[in-house]
Amino acid sequence: TIGPGIFGLLGPNGAGKSTLMRCLATLQDADSGTVRLGDLDPSRDRRALRRQLGYLPQDFGLDPSATAERLLDHLAELKGLTDRRRRRRAVDAMLERVHLEDHRHRKLGTFSGGMKQRFGIAQALIGAPTLLIVDEPTTGLDPEERRRFFNTLADLAERMIVILSTHLVDDVTELCDRMAVLQAGRLRFLGSPADALDGLRGRTWTVDAAPEALEGRDDLTVLRHRRFLGAIRTHVLADRRPGPDFEAAPPELEDAYFAILSDAKPDADRGSETRGEAA
Repeated sequence: TIGPGIFGLLGPNGAGKSTLMRCLATLQDADSGTVRLGDLDPSRDRRALRRQLGYLPQDFGLDPSATAERLLDHLAELKGLTDRRRRRRAVDAMLERVHLEDHRHRKLGTFSGGMKQRFGIAQALIGAPTLLIVDEPTTGLDPEERRRFFNTLADLAERMIVILSTHLVDDVTELCDRMAVLQAGRLRFLGSPADALDGLRGRTWTVDAAPEALEGRDDLTVLRHRRFLGAIRTHVLADRRPGPDFEAAPPELEDAYFAILSDAKPDADRGSETRGEAA
C-alpha cells in the first residue's frame, strides 16, 4: 500500500523493478496478483488508469522528426486535454518547467541525452497525473539538472503518489520516506530508510583491504567496497570490531541495501552460526 509521497524501489538488475512498473502502467499483464489505484481496477479499465498516470520508463522512444512542442501537444491531447487553448497553456508551462522553452521548435532528434530526459519528464507530468512512475530518471542528467529534477519530484510528492525506481541508493536516501528492496522478483524489505538502518548501528566497519582478503571469515559479512585515496576500502558488518585494522563507520543506506540482499542483517544478539551462513 503506497500513499502520497515518494516511494523508492531498489534492487539489482533483473530484480523485477521495471517489470513491476510495466504492470502498474498497464503495459504488461501480471501472472498473478492484483493492482488497484484507489477504487480503480486497471485490468478492467486501462484507459481510466492511463488518464491518471504519468510514466517515465528507463528507455522511451521519441520521434526524431517531431519538435518538442508538437509532440508534447500531441501527448497532452492523448491525456485528455482536448481544449486547444488549455492544452497550449499546459504545454507552454511544462516546457518552461523543464527548461526547454527555448528549444520548443527544435527536432527531438537533435536533442542531447539530458534534453531528451527532460522532455521525458515533461511528457510524464503533462495532464496532472495522480500517479507518477519514474524508472531510473536521473540517467543522462548533469548535477544541476539532477538537483532541479529532485526539487520537482519533492514538490509533486505533496499531492500525488510518486514511485521511483533506481539503482542509485543516494537517490532514495535523499528523496524517499518509504522504500522497498526487490530481489529476483521477491520483496526483501519494506519500510523507511531509517528502518533499513536499524540493526546496523555500531556494527559497520571499514578496512583498507580488498574483499578477497576477507574471504573465509565467519565473524563478518562483506557489504561493499570502493576506492578511497588510491586504496580499496571495504565495508563489512560485524557485531564487534573484527581486528585492529578495522575502523568503526556510521552505517549508510548502501550498507543496509547490501546487507538486505545478502541476508546479513540479523539482530545484534543472533549467533555467529547464522552470520556465518549469511556470509
